[in-house]
Amino acid sequence: MKPIITAHHISKTFKSRGNRNLVTGLWRPEWNYKHAVSDISFEIMPGEAVAFLGPNGAGKTTTTKMMTGLIAPTEGNVTINGFTPFDRSPDFLRQIGLVMGNKAGLNWDLSARQSFWLLQNIYKIPQQRFDAHLKKLAELLDVTAHLDTQVRRLSLGERMKLELIGAIIHEPTILFLDEPTIGLDIIAKKNIRQFLRQIQKDDSITLVLTSHDMDDIEQVCDRVLVINHGTKIYDNSLAALNDHYKTMRYVRFVFDKQPAKAALEEFGELVTYDPSGVLLQIATETMIKTIATISSRFSLLDMRVESVPLEEIIEELFRTASKSSS
Repeated sequence: MKPIITAHHISKTFKSRGNRNLVTGLWRPEWNYKHAVSDISFEIMPGEAVAFLGPNGAGKTTTTKMMTGLIAPTEGNVTINGFTPFDRSPDFLRQIGLVMGNKAGLNWDLSARQSFWLLQNIYKIPQQRFDAHLKKLAELLDVTAHLDTQVRRLSLGERMKLELIGAIIHEPTILFLDEPTIGLDIIAKKNIRQFLRQIQKDDSITLVLTSHDMDDIEQVCDRVLVINHGTKIYDNSLAALNDHYKTMRYVRFVFDKQPAKAALEEFGELVTYDPSGVLLQIATETMIKTIATISSRFSLLDMRVESVPLEEIIEELFRTASKSSS
């Protein structure tokens, strides 16, 4: 099986004028250069669900824009199912769908159904196929009752569900999602995550997701690609990332009378310390002995063992990458 997405040593540098003086800027132009992405390579196989993670300004969205053809790489090349994205050929555009949580794709003055009719004509979707696909998607996302409502009158959760339908009404092979659940309530997020997993499974759609919501990552994606300062620092399965940190456990303690920080730090790394309790990071191999020792020294009201949260794992990757680059 061949990769559906290939990025080969791609870099993106943005150039902006430094000397903005109207007169001297013409004769002595000065330029500022920002390296948003630096020499990143990866492959994505058909049907994969891949998350791009990184802090703000890390290069995630820039990488996504290069894959969707919104911008061209300064160096290197990207191919999507055999197409060069920035050529923006009609055949390529039929292959992809794009949802950006902070930008509207549907016309706010039209109903969702009217926007979908427009997309039907753009992509030349046969009427019978269009009707059947729209019915299926609307039922899956429970938005049939909202199809004829003006988009501006919808709640954010309803609108995002309809944005998803608009992105895949033409049955693309790849769906790019940039913060698709931003601002949504818990129920709406859950519904969208379940929907994405279902279309990936049923329709073999390749999902490429960027999000700051770790629940999006854990519930939708199988593979994680982490970018920091424009450079790839991790690319492997989500399971492998979690397995790497199985040597550590978080143990939450609630004491009858909370000990001083110094008395607890000898047992492990103190993650949080507040009136509601204490969270300690403890080596898995010594966890049972450590818990027994703490229980014998201090009066406990409650104790709970937790896995290391994905947020902490990602932050540790960033810290490690920053130390190695300095």
